[in-house]
Parts: sequence; C-alpha cells; structure tokens
Amino acid sequence: MFEIGYTLSSEEFGPRDLVRFAQRAEETGFSFALVSDHFHPWIDAQGESPFVWSVIGGVAQATERLRLGTGVTCPLIRIHPGLVAQAAATSEAMMPGRFFLGVGTGENLNEHIFGDRWPPAAERQRMLEEAVACIRELWKGEETSFRGDYYTVENARIYTMPEEPPPIYVAAAAEKAAELAGRIGDGLISVAPNKDVIEAFQGAGGTGKPTYGQLHVCWAESEKKARKTALKQWPNTSIQGESGQELPLPRHFEQLAEMVSEGDIIGSVPCGPDPEWHLRAIHEYADAGFDHVYVHQIGHDQEGFFRFYEREVLPKL
Repeated sequence: MFEIGYTLSSEEFGPRDLVRFAQRAEETGFSFALVSDHFHPWIDAQGESPFVWSVIGGVAQATERLRLGTGVTCPLIRIHPGLVAQAAATSEAMMPGRFFLGVGTGENLNEHIFGDRWPPAAERQRMLEEAVACIRELWKGEETSFRGDYYTVENARIYTMPEEPPPIYVAAAAEKAAELAGRIGDGLISVAPNKDVIEAFQGAGGTGKPTYGQLHVCWAESEKKARKTALKQWPNTSIQGESGQELPLPRHFEQLAEMVSEGDIIGSVPCGPDPEWHLRAIHEYADAGFDHVYVHQIGHDQEGFFRFYEREVLPKL
C-alpha cells in the first residue's frame, strides 16, 4: 500500500505551529508525519529549532489517527541512546501503535555543540549500530547493563514501556548506509528517489519492510513566488555532497547557499500550483520502490499547501 505523509519542519516552525500543522495534516488526509530533530536550523532564515520530544507529546494529544516518527533522531553524540530509548518508549505509550523511531548518523551542525569530536562516516555507522542494539536491550523493560565500544548503560531500567516497542527505521542516502538499515532496521528512511538505495536495503534484509522517502515541494499561487520562497527558505536542498553532514554552523550553509540559483531549485523542488509537477515527483519515489512519501512544504504558507493537496493532489493518488 502506497501512503502519503507530511513533514513537520522543526527548522521553520515553533512547537505550537507544529502541533497545529499535525492536526491539519490529519484532517487533510495525510496518514503519517515525520518531525525533524535539530538543535540548529540549516540557515538562520529558517529561524526555529524546538526540542522534538516536547513537540511529539503535543502531537500525541492533538491527533487521533496520524502516525508520527522522528525524521530523524541521531542517538550518537548529543543525546545518549539510553535517553532516546526512554523518550521513544514514552512517545509510543502516549500514542499506542502510532509512533516510530527514525534514527540516523546525524549532522555536525547539531552534534558538535557540547564540544564532542565529530567522527568520520564509517565510525558513525558503527556507533549507530551499537546505539540501536542498546535501545533494543533497554526496550526489554528489564534492568540492563550494556557495555559496548561507544556506549555504557549501568543498572538501567525503563519502567514506562508500551505494550509493544515502536519500530526503528534507519536513515540512509547511500548504498552502504542502506545495507546497514536493511540489517538492523525495521524500515528505511531516505531523501531521494534512488533505486540503488532501495535495492541495497532490500538485499541486506529489508525486503518487505517499509520504505519512506522525503520530497521537498513549494506550493504558492505562482511558480515565480514559489521559486523565490524555496531559494530563501530552503537553499540547502540544492547543496550536494557531504556538506550536509560535515559543516558545523548555519552560517557555513548560508555561505554555500550564495552559490545556489533559482535554476538549481527548479531542478530539485516542484514549485508552484501545477498539481502534475507534484504528482510526477511523488511517482518518481513510487517508481524507485518507495511505499511511503512524506512531503515537505517549504515556507510559511502551510495552509495554502494543505488546501492544494486536499483538492488537487491527494485525490489523484
């Protein structure tokens, strides 16, 4: 079954707005949402970065059917995997059957803030594998002592446990990370319609598991207005390579963004009120093998986006 979801953009909105948008997403017909977990936005113009676990508590109380996951949490450096295990267990207890934990290897932008070393990618993948193992041990609900290469838990027990622990979906943008996701995860989260990533995930044990892909769009009354909004608010979607993982400060992304043009935005983001452009982009994910797509509306006109998708896009899917 192919499903469409919504992105709760913590980089652009405060907690009260995010809770309200989750309600609107449910009313509009989106079946799930992912909420980003950042300490910093990508650029200062985005302007927000609320604590994700507080937002999840609000969404749990404000919605009835919407499934919600972190998109994604990094349980490696800024937050110990033991705390992530407790937070995720509480979230599932608040919205039974509606929460999933999305995890990934993170970005230096968020993880360096307490003076910790930022490890290379291969080491971060080993850390993520150990962190997931630690989380699963704690979710047994028993007194746990865990001693790995990176993390230690001593005589810890999570008392508030849901009837069933939430699934863990692992983020991957390249084949090696997708193989790790297939091996240790209950599902995949990715950010591009890359068929090779899907095949690597499935080949490593992910066959039959859900696959989630994020699509950035910018609805506006005109394509011109949408292009300008996307360039101002989300130029980072056109910044390629490893910069997204390695740069430590929003101003570094702003410096790279000076080289991004409206033409670059058009190549990566459906802009404006043409539903066919949005539908083609969604179908690219389906053709690549994704069974879930969650849409990120760039900019502050979320209400216009909800009306547009409710009338022009979701019925055609």
